Amino acid sequence: MVADPKRSGSNPEEEHLEDRKPQSDEAHSAFTPPEGVPLPAPPEEEHPTSEFAVPSGFAPEAAAESAQLEGSAFNRPKGRTTQTRQPSGYPAFTPPHGIPVIRLTKETPWQDRMRTMLRMPIADRPVPERAEKHEDETGPAVPRVLDLTLRIGELLLAGGEGAEDVEAAMFGVAHAYGLDRCEPTVTFTLLSVTYQPSLVDDPVTASRTVRRRVTDYNRLSAVFRLVDDICAEDVEVTLEEAYRRLAEIRRNRHPYPGWALTLASGALAGAASTLVGGTWLVFIAAAVGAMLGDRLAWLASGRGLPEFYQFVAAAMPPAAMGVALSLVHANVQASAVITGGLFALIPGRALVAAVQDGLTGYYITAAARLLEVCYLIVGIICGVLVVLYGGVQLNATLNPEEALGGDSRPVTQICVAMLLALAFAVLLQQERHTVLVATLNGGVAWVVFGALHDTGGLDPVAATAVAAGLVGLFGQLLSRYRYASALPYVTAAIGPLLPGSATYFGLLGLAQGSLETGIGSLTQAAALALAIAIGVNLGGEIARLAIKVPGAAEASARRAAKRTRGF
Repeated sequence: MVADPKRSGSNPEEEHLEDRKPQSDEAHSAFTPPEGVPLPAPPEEEHPTSEFAVPSGFAPEAAAESAQLEGSAFNRPKGRTTQTRQPSGYPAFTPPHGIPVIRLTKETPWQDRMRTMLRMPIADRPVPERAEKHEDETGPAVPRVLDLTLRIGELLLAGGEGAEDVEAAMFGVAHAYGLDRCEPTVTFTLLSVTYQPSLVDDPVTASRTVRRRVTDYNRLSAVFRLVDDICAEDVEVTLEEAYRRLAEIRRNRHPYPGWALTLASGALAGAASTLVGGTWLVFIAAAVGAMLGDRLAWLASGRGLPEFYQFVAAAMPPAAMGVALSLVHANVQASAVITGGLFALIPGRALVAAVQDGLTGYYITAAARLLEVCYLIVGIICGVLVVLYGGVQLNATLNPEEALGGDSRPVTQICVAMLLALAFAVLLQQERHTVLVATLNGGVAWVVFGALHDTGGLDPVAATAVAAGLVGLFGQLLSRYRYASALPYVTAAIGPLLPGSATYFGLLGLAQGSLETGIGSLTQAAALALAIAIGVNLGGEIARLAIKVPGAAEASARRAAKRTRGF
């Protein structure tokens, strides 16, 4: 090779690199075939073949007629079976067309829609399909929505609503305003709700304490209407309007004045005394004693005494009236007078709510409610026993056998049973249009009980359970027809079934020193009370089974409350 004179002073390594460079502008590629080898044919298509294309010689599978048979990498290969049985309604893989959407339409009440979603895992809950109900476009005002949710739950829990229905209402309000990933929690005195926007965001938790409970079913019905409007798709309720309506509900006065409540307590006691065999004189005496007890309880409440002492004070005048009549007139049925007074004091509403919470899996709230019922019943026992001990020392004629026979006139029994339910509805501050329905429901309950127990000879506990089941069934159906709470249609109707006479006979046995008789009667009273509570809850569940479950055609079967089995 002849050296270039221009590169005579250059480095030998640079000369070597220069010799390796191509001698022309055409650079030869390493993939260029050598001379004598023919070039390959150009590809038929413009784009290269994908690695997922079907190789030559293999025929593609026929397209599936339905979307469920569409090819997917997660589909089970043909000819391969598995011995593991999957639960019905849940596929073993995510289908290529996606998971079916559960549509919670207005065809079902919001209670059932929200209860169905509460019983789902968070991952399976459907996202709100409509536009979120909030003022700005950036997103829902989370603190205000949580505060509104807690205030609504507070009114419902303070009014005696069950824990599951309170959670369903709270979840419905939060879900309607766009907070779909929220978890409400209800205990006896504490409400809390937690919202987490996503798995990577910090959760936001708010809580509220229920310190006062009031018996006002008028306010309870108004809150249910507000929740129904918020959860409805065809009604637009902004946060400001919801707060305004909630403030109006809190400011609303009771539908009945104080004197009407006092007369209602007297009518309830008089009707109950006639129901167990009393005469018109017994009716008047029981009514006067109950009204005195009601005024004395109001006085104790105004002085700030706890509810336990209020029940002690309310139980003493009816018992004193019965003892006084037995001392003046030996032929007066004093037992019926005292029994009528006990009917107005037995906490049947709290007992039904406690058993319902226990049956639906809210054991902490159920235990607290049962403890409250026990305290109130102990207060009644203390008030009655103090008077009965005094009557026994004065040789008062207290014969429980006088009230055991009952009234043999069926028409009179039905009328006084309906009067008892009517007075109970007034005491519960129900709306006027629900009073008549509750009264008729109470009459039906007593007719069923009388037909099964008096005519058919069925055990009183079983007859009470069947009658209470019909009350719960009719109450649930009426509440879903009106999109309202079931308590106004159920609580007053179970009044004629309350174990007032069994409670009195047990207390009288303890006062007279007959422990065996007293404990036996109190045990029967507890069995009757549990039969009422379980019957009401079972009737409500039967009513729910008769109603179409949201998304049942597309999704899985209706889940049980909390847990189905203990393992």
